[in-house]
Amino acid sequence: MTSTHNIKTVPLDARVEAMPANRPQRTTLDGRAVCVVPLDPVVHAGTLFKGACGEENERLWLYLFEGPFATRAAFDSHLQNKARSEDPLFFAILDKPSGNAVGYAAYMRIEPTHRVIEVGSILYTPRLQRTIGATEAMYLMARHVFDDLEYRRYEWKCNALNAPSRSAALRLGFTFEGIFRQHMIIKGRNRDTAWYSMLDSEWPKRKAAFERWLDPSNFDASGRQKVSLSEINR
Repeated sequence: MTSTHNIKTVPLDARVEAMPANRPQRTTLDGRAVCVVPLDPVVHAGTLFKGACGEENERLWLYLFEGPFATRAAFDSHLQNKARSEDPLFFAILDKPSGNAVGYAAYMRIEPTHRVIEVGSILYTPRLQRTIGATEAMYLMARHVFDDLEYRRYEWKCNALNAPSRSAALRLGFTFEGIFRQHMIIKGRNRDTAWYSMLDSEWPKRKAAFERWLDPSNFDASGRQKVSLSEINR
């Protein structure tokens, strides 16, 4: 046991504000290309099923916890369960011009006491992938976490074999922290999990990078980016 007169020699980390963060609610996050809204299985199932299901889209479900879904009834049940959940808390990503749902994502592992939260269970249909809206959706969710809800740590986790997800995490400004070996069993297969994080102290710089990349002046008349987000974050 350490005596009280030696307590000053024991290493301790910095003191932080102990006030808990706010728990995310079913709110709307409005952007220029997309709008992030509470997942509604009645409103969003049709376009999500069309965009994410079918044999040609089976790869979208490869590293997710569930799917693919062969029937609309099975997919509707899947969305209903997600819409009822509080943690993960699911949002649909809507294409602004059409108003159609083109993906979904969730806040999960929500820990207001420690001010830690994760973004995950991300499904982007081919219509959303590699678009301005795909990046803007992640910006809107990150901005809400840091600026509105006041979390200290924002996490991104994925199957260590999921190269596109790992690349996306780095591009978006998350920092790689390591691999949790034999972390899960998903669909009867081992999953090693790659962990990434973004901290509140890093957010101002990341936010500025997002906003510089998303600015219309960063795109030519054909919609091609002039400077990549990876370059800006470097």
